[in-house]
Amino acid sequence: MNRLRLVFAVLLLFCVTRSGAQQQYVKLWDGVKGVYSSGKVDLALFPAPDSIRTDVSVIVCPGGSYFWLDRENEGSDVVKWLNSQGINAFVLYYRVAGVPAFLTGFRVFGGGVRFPYALADAQMALNWVRQHAREYGLSKEKVGMMGFSAGGHLVMSAACFSQTDFTAGTGVECTESLRPSFVAPIYPVVTMHGEYVHKRSRRALLAEDRCADEAMRDSLSLERHIPAECPPVFLVNCEDDPTVDYHNSVILDEALSESGVEHKYLKYPTGGHGFGASDIKGTPECREWKNEFVKWLKETEFL
Repeated sequence: MNRLRLVFAVLLLFCVTRSGAQQQYVKLWDGVKGVYSSGKVDLALFPAPDSIRTDVSVIVCPGGSYFWLDRENEGSDVVKWLNSQGINAFVLYYRVAGVPAFLTGFRVFGGGVRFPYALADAQMALNWVRQHAREYGLSKEKVGMMGFSAGGHLVMSAACFSQTDFTAGTGVECTESLRPSFVAPIYPVVTMHGEYVHKRSRRALLAEDRCADEAMRDSLSLERHIPAECPPVFLVNCEDDPTVDYHNSVILDEALSESGVEHKYLKYPTGGHGFGASDIKGTPECREWKNEFVKWLKETEFL
């Protein structure tokens, strides 16, 4: 085994398991058999403070190449910022392939975690939040999704494929709309083919035995599947991104424009990758995306 990869994986395990204190969890697949055999899918609930709470909610999907989840920088830190704006946050700890699959390239339990598991989790989260909106004083028409890196691919997938119920056949009936009210992919993975592909995310999402399947690559290259009913999109990335080629967002922006989808694209010269909602990571210019997002929510009358 490559020693550098092993050291990288150990560091990842330390980083991604750190998280802030959680208030309340919902186990989205609780009681459903045969759906998921290697862990739990949790939705963490963080209502905004009563004094500033609005009826807007955002389901947050951390990144991590579909292999792991950045629970702190792209999870709990994002929650703190959203809550400070009166926005109710729900962090989705969706299914990922896991560090063992990253290290070995081997999947267990009938193929392991791969597409469409994470997307089914995202749809379950949307359904749950809308089903319980009244309990939390939320509007069903103002349930958005925000994702980072691979999480950006996930939320954009939810926007592109909302007409297909990926929870079908699990014994769960989704009674609410599976179309997010808006989506915010931040430095997202977008394409699954060509020179701009993020190969690690593709390997995790498709699994090793399907990486070369051209039909699968095409079906999950989101720039090729923008629907007429796509919700508004707030898109952010940086030109100096060393992890996910910035052209991923460029081709998504072009596809959204060609399809006439309402969207805003912010492309910063500097900032890199993985800055999340941090006040110190990235650069001063890229950290402005948070203010721009709140402004955009007001302009689109969601906030």
